[in-house]
Amino acid sequence: MSPWATGCRRGRRLRKRNVPMKTLLIRNAACVATFDDARTELRDASVLVRGHRIEAIGPAAGLPQQADTVIDARGHLVMPGLVNTHHHMYQSLTRAIPATQDAELFGWLRGLYPIWAGLTPEMVQVSTQVAMAELLMSGCTTSSDHLYIYPNGVRLEDSIEAAQAIGMRFVASRGAMSLGQSKGGLPPDRVVEDEEAILRDTERLIITWHDHSHGAMVNIAVAPCSPFSVSRELMRDAAALARRHGVRLHTHLAENDHDIAFTREKFNCTPAEYAQELGWLGDDVWHAHCVKLDEAGIGLFARSRTGVAHCPCSNMRLASGLAPVRRMLDAGVPVGLGVDGSASNDGAHMVGEARQALLLARVRRSLDAFGCDHGPAEMTARDALAMATRGGAQVLGRADIGHLAPGMCADLALFDLRTLGFAGGAVHDPVASLLLCASPQAAYTVVNGRVVVREGQLATVELQPLVEQHNKLAIQLAEAARTT
Repeated sequence: MSPWATGCRRGRRLRKRNVPMKTLLIRNAACVATFDDARTELRDASVLVRGHRIEAIGPAAGLPQQADTVIDARGHLVMPGLVNTHHHMYQSLTRAIPATQDAELFGWLRGLYPIWAGLTPEMVQVSTQVAMAELLMSGCTTSSDHLYIYPNGVRLEDSIEAAQAIGMRFVASRGAMSLGQSKGGLPPDRVVEDEEAILRDTERLIITWHDHSHGAMVNIAVAPCSPFSVSRELMRDAAALARRHGVRLHTHLAENDHDIAFTREKFNCTPAEYAQELGWLGDDVWHAHCVKLDEAGIGLFARSRTGVAHCPCSNMRLASGLAPVRRMLDAGVPVGLGVDGSASNDGAHMVGEARQALLLARVRRSLDAFGCDHGPAEMTARDALAMATRGGAQVLGRADIGHLAPGMCADLALFDLRTLGFAGGAVHDPVASLLLCASPQAAYTVVNGRVVVREGQLATVELQPLVEQHNKLAIQLAEAARTT
């Protein structure tokens, strides 16, 4: 039996014994921004958590003053935990590799595939925790990860177990590459897998790990990598597998001009048409990037409620372009934010990502003759934060996270408005200042009712030894590639 299944059964036994659930009180916050339907914002407010769920939100004077654990939130902004919809966590081992610093997507990948071929289970475990530490310390409570390369005995469990140890809510996407260079794909043959083996392992992971319940800490998604690294047959079969088991589908789509050209040359259609033909549209699907999604594609996505993971930093880093995010949102496309892989960002700071989404939307407006006539209000700070919270939850198919309300999962991020970066800003607008001032680290991050960042420090894993081991493995991985 898996550790997760054991934990779930133990949790059910405890509830049957009527063991009282622990309470957490976040007291006297300067501002609680709920991001509920009305975008309610409360001053001098408190949040009471019982067990894993929010029990009450309201004026501080009207809520209890004591609990099993109390966080003094005076001078703090409290908001929903941020939701990261696209990442490749193993890539934190290959940040700033000199040969890839100035490459676009395809050249960048060709430079990194031979390095990633040396990944080991330990490297995946350690890099996952480093990436998650960065996310948690920026106020992110839920993250997806797209692991699509499995050399040297690497398994998706290496990521899942790392997430459980550090305390992050996790959507583990079983990625795959099956179309090597000898068959017209981009990756070298030595990093691709057999398609039947991919499907068998994906089904095994769903059965073993996926939790459909409210508050699930682990979900599995089915995620063939991209049109240029898997076959049409695998895309079709993967979609059918996911829908048999009621799990979500994820891949890369329409990332840059070369991606568009590949799809047109190989399949004689646009990426959105390719997705439609293979069953990759629907409210159970989300695609990463979609920088080059055209008007017809936006219409297809909107009508089918297909989601998009917008990755502004990565799109700029690789010079992929400016995604038409405002047009997507106005059309009704669900859009969340993703930091993307740490080798194309090269960080995992969700507040910083939301700030970049805000700024990039305004830059696009100035360059786009078809943009709405909103000027700087093309994207407001609250719009960007809504993408980073509610939008991300919608894209990942989670109705239990993304905003603060009684009954929702107790996933919260607290930011100290009294720090230097907020000076002169938070006094005017504590919510907008989160993106319009310097991007801060979280003072506290709470996941499922558990405090995982306390007073700016990671509370679940000792950070310095983790970073030291990560750096050793990064050097080892790069040196191994140079000698092969």
